[in-house]
Amino acid sequence: MLNKATILEILSDWNFWKKDLPVGIERKEYLSRANSFLKSNIILAIIGVRRAGKSFLMRQIAQNLISQGIKRENVIIVNFEDKRFADFSIEILDKVYETYLETVNPKKGNVFLFLDEIHKVPQWEKWVRTFHELQKGKIIISGSSANLMKGELATLLTGRHLDLMILPLSFSEFLYFKGLKIENELDVVSQKIIIKKYFNEYLEFGGFPEVVLGEEKKPLLLTYFDDIITKDIEGRFQIKQKMKLRSLIRFYLSNIGNLITFNSLKKNLELSTDTIEKFSYFFTQANLIFFLKKFSFKTKEQEKSPRKVYAIDLGLANAIGFRFSQRKGFAFENLVALELKRKQNDDPLLEVYYWRDERGEEKEIPEREIKSILKCAEKLKCSNLLIITSDYEGEKKIKNKLIKFIPLWKWLLKK
Repeated sequence: MLNKATILEILSDWNFWKKDLPVGIERKEYLSRANSFLKSNIILAIIGVRRAGKSFLMRQIAQNLISQGIKRENVIIVNFEDKRFADFSIEILDKVYETYLETVNPKKGNVFLFLDEIHKVPQWEKWVRTFHELQKGKIIISGSSANLMKGELATLLTGRHLDLMILPLSFSEFLYFKGLKIENELDVVSQKIIIKKYFNEYLEFGGFPEVVLGEEKKPLLLTYFDDIITKDIEGRFQIKQKMKLRSLIRFYLSNIGNLITFNSLKKNLELSTDTIEKFSYFFTQANLIFFLKKFSFKTKEQEKSPRKVYAIDLGLANAIGFRFSQRKGFAFENLVALELKRKQNDDPLLEVYYWRDERGEEKEIPEREIKSILKCAEKLKCSNLLIITSDYEGEKKIKNKLIKFIPLWKWLLKK
C-alpha cells in the first residue's frame, strides 16, 4: 500500500490546488451537458472509445467548476493511469480520500471527486455507491466503453448515474480544433474553400483529437487500434482466437456501409455464428463499430434483416481497412450515420435505422435516389425530405413533395 507522502505527491501532480493544468481545447457541447448533469444528485459517468478525450474533458469540467466559484481545494482528480499506482485494491480509495482530507483540508461545501480510469480498482462501485449515499460530494467517473459498459453500470450503480458518451470530434469540432470558428451561415459562405479542404482531411483521418492536431496521423491511428484491441477487448474479455478476432474487425472496417449478417460471415472466417456475434458485441462495447437495423414496422423483420456496419471513426477505417478514396459514397454514409449517432446520444429517445425498398436496390443514380426517397416518404407518411449530396445544393418539388439537397460538409455543420 502506498504511503501518504507518495499519494499526496501523485495527487499534487494531477490537481489544480497550487497551479493551473493544461486542459486542451474545450469540447463545449460535452462540457455544457456535464455541467447540466452535475446539477442533479447523480454520479456522472464519462465513457467512450479510448483516446476520444475523456481525461481532458474531466480537467475541463474541473476547471469550469473552479471558474464558477468552487474552491480549488474542493476539487480532487485521481488518475488511476498514473504508473505510481501499483496497488489497486479497494482500500486505495479510502487511503487516497483520507490523505486528501487530512492534507488539503477542503472548504465547507460540496467536494467534487473525479476518478479517472476507475475500472482499474476492483469493486470500485461499492466504494462509489457508499460515498454517494452518504452525500460526501459529487462523483465523476471515467473509463473506456469496454471497461465501463452501459449495461454493467446500470447494474453496478442501480439508477444512481447518468452517462456522458464521448465520441471523436464532429466536423464542427474538427474545424474549431483547426482554429476555424463557424458560428453562422455567413461564416460558412465566406470560409467555404477552406472548409471543403478540411472536410477532405476529416474524411481521410477522422476526428480523434490527437490525430487532428498531430503530424504522424496514420501511425497514431494504428497505435490506437492496437491498444483498443489488446487492452479493451482481448484483455478485457480474455480472447483466445486473437487472429480470428482481428480478421473480423478488419473485415468490418473494410466494409462500412455494407449489409452484414453473422451467418454469411462464418464460412469466410471459419468461425461459428455464435462466436461472430460475440466478437461483434465486444467491438460495439469498445466503440470501434456500431450497427444499424433496417427500418420496419415489424420488430421481427428488423431483427431478421441484415444490418449495416459503421466505424466510430473514418480515420480508423482508412488506417485498418481498405482506403475509401475510391468509394466515397460509403465514407459519406458512415459520416451521416455517425452524426445521427451523436444526435442519438443527445436524445436517447431518437431512433435511427437504414431504409431499403422491397427490391433492395442500392441507389447511386440521383433519379433513383429521388424515386427511393419518394417511396420511403409515401410509406412513412413523411414530408420532411432531405438528400445529402457531394456538392449539389437546391430544392425540387416532385409529386407535391419538396425535396431539399445539401452537401454533406454543409449538413455536418448544421446544429
